Amino acid sequence: MAQIIWTEPALNDLDTIADYIALDDPQAARNLVRKVFEHVEQLEKHPDSGSRLPEMRRSRYRQIVEAPCRVLYRHDGERVFILYVMRGEMLFRKARLVKRDRGSRSA
Repeated sequence: MAQIIWTEPALNDLDTIADYIALDDPQAARNLVRKVFEHVEQLEKHPDSGSRLPEMRRSRYRQIVEAPCRVLYRHDGERVFILYVMRGEMLFRKARLVKRDRGSRSA
């Protein structure tokens, strides 16, 4: 089984998304956070189950989608690093993902 490692920036991303949703519907925000964590937990047993990023098909990065969120991660054989959580309609920034990945290696 792979170990799930949430990076601090990814947790902050999820908090920001949940805070915004909670302005209108606190219960919906709680439900989303719960669903995201449950979906990520499946990566312990099936770390390569996420799809490749459409923006970076030939990379090591993968994603799982728990609408409206995309959870971007990298699997290194023993660990799954959760690097970035973004709303699906947001513009994807490759540089931000790569920078976060570099930061996860030094931690």
